[in-house]
Parts: sequence; structure tokens; C-alpha cells
Amino acid sequence: MRMFSVNLKRHLTALGTLVLLSGMTVADTVPPELLEKLRTAPEGEAPRVAREVETTWGRSGSAAMDLLLKRGRDAMEQGDYLLAIDHFTALTDHAPDFAEGYHARAEAFFRAERYGPALDDLERTLALNPQHFEAIFGFAVMVQEFGDLRRAADLYRRVLAIYPHHPHAGEALTRLQRDGIGREL
Repeated sequence: MRMFSVNLKRHLTALGTLVLLSGMTVADTVPPELLEKLRTAPEGEAPRVAREVETTWGRSGSAAMDLLLKRGRDAMEQGDYLLAIDHFTALTDHAPDFAEGYHARAEAFFRAERYGPALDDLERTLALNPQHFEAIFGFAVMVQEFGDLRRAADLYRRVLAIYPHHPHAGEALTRLQRDGIGREL
């Protein structure tokens, strides 16, 4: 358990650095206007704008890489997380600057209960795309599960700063605040 907490601390420190240096990392492929539209979208329109952002993030620029992403996602839907990991690993090997490949593999690792590799891939996703609200949300869920509730609350707030109507981050933050965690004074 001690080794795991040391690794978690390393990941959280790296995430904190990414948050501070987010303007200096590899730029994401979503036009800033689209992210601004997401930040200011009314609640009813926000999910559509979020899907547009996610669709943009899901385009690698290569038909072969997009096929690997699709095959991995199909395997995930079938519950075959190990096959999904294989497809996503091929994707990240061949397209190491494609953030969505790491994000998808992080989800597969998480579902396969391989939390260390999931954290590594979330960290890589955020290094490539610091605005990836689903990667930040995934990090927050894991951090909360590991008991770092204050850090989880900070991460949920970061998601909400990008996507104020995120369907789960607001609820998660509200639950933490109801328990006295993450309240701002």
C-alpha cells in the first residue's frame, strides 16, 4: 500500500505541474472558440457542444489510427478490456502525440482494475491536452477512490471551469461538499 501511495503522490504532483504549465504543453486540436462556447453554453446546449469537442479530439488525422480507436472502443463496449488495451496500445505506439489514444487506454486500464497504468495514461493525456475534461474527471474519480478528497474536489472544479455543465463533475463536487470536503470559504 505504501508503494501505491508514493506512486499516486508522483502522479498528483505531475498533474499539479500540468495544471500550472497548461499553456506550455502540446496544444489540443480544438479551436479555442469551441472551448469558449462550451464554457458559456446554456445547460441544454452544453452536451451537444461537448460532443463536438470530443469528436474533434477523437480525430487522429489518420484513417488507420481512427480504425484502431474504433476497434478499441468496440472492444470496450463488449467488455473485452484486454483486447481494448491491445488496440489502444497499438494506437499510442503509432500515434504517440494523439491524446485521445491515451485517454481511451486509461479507461480500459481502469475498467481492467489496472490503476497504475490508468494514472500514467491520464497523465500523458493531460500532458498532450490539458483541457481534456474527461481525463481530468477520470483523474478526479480515481483520486477520490484513493481517499484524497480535497484533491478530488479541486479536480472536479477544474472540470467545471472547462465544462460548467459536465453531467457528473457537479454532482460529485456537491456530494463532497455535502460531506464538508472541498468547500470554499
